[in-house]
This record gives sequence, C-alpha cells and structure tokens, in this order.
Amino acid sequence: MSRQTEFVLRSMEERNIRFVRLWFADVLGSLKSVAIPPTEVEGAFAEGVGFDGSAVEGYTRVFESDMVAHPDPSSFQVLPWRQGTGTARMFCDIKNPDGTPSFADPRHVLKRTLDKASEMGFTFYCHPEIEFYLLREAHRPGTVPEPLDHGGYFDHTTLGAGTDFRRDSISMLEQMGISVEFSHHEAGPGQHEIDLRYADALTMADNIMTFRVVIREVAALRGINATFMPKPFGEHPGSGMHTHVSLFEGDTNAFYDAADETHLSKIGKQFVAGLLHHAPGITAVTNQWVNSYRRLSGGGEAPNYICWGRNNRSALVRVPLYKPDKAASARIELRSIDSAANPYLSYALILAAGLDGIEHEMELPEEASDDVWGLSARERAAMGIKPLPTSLDAAIRCMEESELVAETLGEHVYDYFLRNKRAEYDEFRSNVTQFELDRYLPNL
Repeated sequence: MSRQTEFVLRSMEERNIRFVRLWFADVLGSLKSVAIPPTEVEGAFAEGVGFDGSAVEGYTRVFESDMVAHPDPSSFQVLPWRQGTGTARMFCDIKNPDGTPSFADPRHVLKRTLDKASEMGFTFYCHPEIEFYLLREAHRPGTVPEPLDHGGYFDHTTLGAGTDFRRDSISMLEQMGISVEFSHHEAGPGQHEIDLRYADALTMADNIMTFRVVIREVAALRGINATFMPKPFGEHPGSGMHTHVSLFEGDTNAFYDAADETHLSKIGKQFVAGLLHHAPGITAVTNQWVNSYRRLSGGGEAPNYICWGRNNRSALVRVPLYKPDKAASARIELRSIDSAANPYLSYALILAAGLDGIEHEMELPEEASDDVWGLSARERAAMGIKPLPTSLDAAIRCMEESELVAETLGEHVYDYFLRNKRAEYDEFRSNVTQFELDRYLPNL
C-alpha cells in the first residue's frame, strides 16, 4: 500500500468522511461523479469501480461498455461546502477491464502528452485566468439573463455581492489546496475573474474542473447563478481563460533568455511558432461551442487573428513583460481558450503544438506590434497575419486537416469529438435565431 493510499484511508477516519465522490470528465469536459462509502475506498484503489462507459459522452459503444474508474489518491480533498456530511472527492483515471488505459479518457490524453514532454526533458506548467458571469437567477427559456451587478474592470465594490462571492469562493478553493493568485471584477457587468497560481498541467486541469464546481456551488448557496458560457451577452465581453504556460528543464525555465530582446529563449520562440502554426487545427477544442465564436468575433480582448506580440492584447499569443528580469516568470500567454473548454484536451493540444514547434525548429514570424483589430485586411495580409476560424464549422474543417490533433487526441477521442461538434453545428444551423426574426419577419 502506497503512502498516499495510507494517507487517504487515515484521513477519512480522522475527518469522519461518510461519502467519497469519484470524479472524472467526459470528452466534452463535463464532470461525472459516483459516490462510494469509505468502506469501499480501499477496494477501489485495488480494483477500481466499474461503470457503464456507453452512458458517458464519447467513451464506448454499447457492445464494449464496461469501464473501470481508478481513483488517484494524490487528488484526495474534502469538499468544504458539504459540511455536516463529511464528503471528499478524488479524480479518477479511466481504464478498460484488462487494466489498460482508456483511450477515451481526457485525463489520459493529457498524461500521454505530458509523458512526451518529459521524454524531451520538459515539465509543462500552466496558470489560467478564469472569467465567468454571475447572474441574478438561473436562465429560463425566452428570458434575458440579468447580471448580478453593474461593475466594470477592476471596480472596487465595497461589500458588494460579487466581492463577497469571490471571497467565499477563494476560501473554499484554498481549503481544497488550490492556490489563488488574483481576483477582481472584469469588464462586463456581473463578470468576474479568478486567477489560479501556477501548477503542472495535470494538477491544473484537475483544479479547473474543481474550480467550476466550487463557483457553481457558492453561487447556489447564495441563490444566484454562475455561467462559464463564452458569450452570454452580445453587448458585453465574453469569458475566456487566458492561460500562461511555460516549460521547465528541472528547476530552469526553458523559456528564459536574459540576452534576448524579448527575454524569450530559442525554445520559447519555437514553442510560440508551433502554437501559431497549429492554431487553426486546435481551435475546435480550445473553443468547442457554437457560442465560442461570438466571443472570438473581435474586440473585448478576445483574439481572432493568428499572431504574437509583447504586451499586445490583440494578439493570439502574448509575451508578458511583468517581470522581465526574473527567469522563473518567463512565459507566454494563449488568449483564445474558453472558460468552458475541456482543460485536459486543451492543454494536451497546446503542449503538443508547442513541442512540435521545438522538434521542427519552427521560425517565429515577425511580431505584431500594432492593434491587429485596427489594421485593414490588406495590412494584415501584407504582414502574413491570418484569421482564426470564424465559426465552429470552420474550426471543425481545420481540425479535420490536422495530423497533430488526430495524433494527440488519439483516434477514439478525435473521431467522437468531430462527430459531436458536427452534430452541434448542424443543429445550430437548422434553428431560426431571434436576430433573424427581428430583422426579416417585419420586412420580408
């Protein structure tokens, strides 16, 4: 029995845990959960917990449905909002009955890509800035959502509902071992941002899944609603998850070069070049919903052109200059990813794209130093700046042409994801929107 397993068994007894929730994600990033009593945990460590994989989005077909969830003891945490019932959670690795990893498990997709980085000598770290909206109540069909407040970017709202919400949320996150670096009101009314402190990509993906649960639980306790929908309001900014990433070789930041003008090393530049090169192909995953492309339609600090720049918030990839002389702080920021993305698949593809840039020694294109949104189409073309996919349909087509995406996700996840997204877009395309009714019905 490992020391981590012993710690979990001892902690359950000391903290009077009565239920343990086993968590895992489906291919689209929705959280799945099954609860077991403490008496079953030791057996779950040894043999896993069986479930019907055909009932989970993207897992298996009916005739091969048996799957097994194996809890990861290092992810054990008590759920602070379940006071009085003693409930804890662990994330799971999903396996086949013969003990082999399930190719449908998004967590396995990320772990497989991290193993490739490790073979190249790298550890991959992430630091997300997660935006979301708080609404006065849950959405009802046919109604317009109402933001919880009318604050703006960095507004200080003394004892406001949003301020109290962030305080309670951060307290719960830190009780679960998730460190928070910043929190503040964002630009939209009712829009907030909480930034999680750097962690390795697997830990961070687990943390993001937990973060969404915490935010929704705190909202429910306060009688309000939280949404990670990329663009709930047409007239206000969308919610992104700008993610700062870096590669380390042991304790050394592989992205840092003190002698370079940008303080970005050759490896860092090649990583960015790989991201830019593969950006069209990975966008269907980092921005997987029809609504994602409302956010990426331009403005509101959401990028829609493939370029990089220093401190340029209109660029897809930004090289921050907060602490230019601190080696550990060297990083790059990808600004396209949604708050509603599957973090396991998204981080796997971001890493794979960057590693491909390193392996093939890709050249970094010229920096975009201007506001890219303000340039004309001819100026952007002259600079070699191409647009991101402008719709889920366009993103799907780019993904279909990407060998890197197919290889990174694996055949099972790749095929299922494409089928699911095609079905979503077909359903969207067949619906008549309120815009069309308002625009055309009175005149045509």
